Amino acid sequence: MARYWIAVASREHVMHGVTGGFAQVCHGKRGPLKLMTAGDWIVYYSPVEQFGEKAPCRRFTAIGKIDTGNAYEFQMSKDFVPWRIDVTFVSPENAKEVAIEPLIDKLSFIQNKQRWGFPFRRGCFPVPLSDFQIIANSMGVTIL
Repeated sequence: MARYWIAVASREHVMHGVTGGFAQVCHGKRGPLKLMTAGDWIVYYSPVEQFGEKAPCRRFTAIGKIDTGNAYEFQMSKDFVPWRIDVTFVSPENAKEVAIEPLIDKLSFIQNKQRWGFPFRRGCFPVPLSDFQIIANSMGVTIL
């Protein structure tokens, strides 16, 4: 049975993953990725445009399906070897980016609507199918 995930990363980093066909979460940690299996879905929420910058994005920026579910290490630099998982992303032409604000009241995983950003601090977390469908439908993507 498929699970549905939200990952958090800057839009810039998400676009690298979309281009490369991979997901990387929580600054390259393996833990969340090893919980994902082939057929799971993942959507990225981007609080900012670029990592380390303050320009807000506040949009869901990419959505895709986990391929094999096998996490692997990838040497990005001499000092940074993050874990990744292969994802087939819906092309940006077929999955529009969508702002979080109109969705806040509809999403059950956001329990405190005044502090709606709190759940995203986890970096990567599963959500109910109903919430994932709200996000996917808003992006113009049908997942079932």
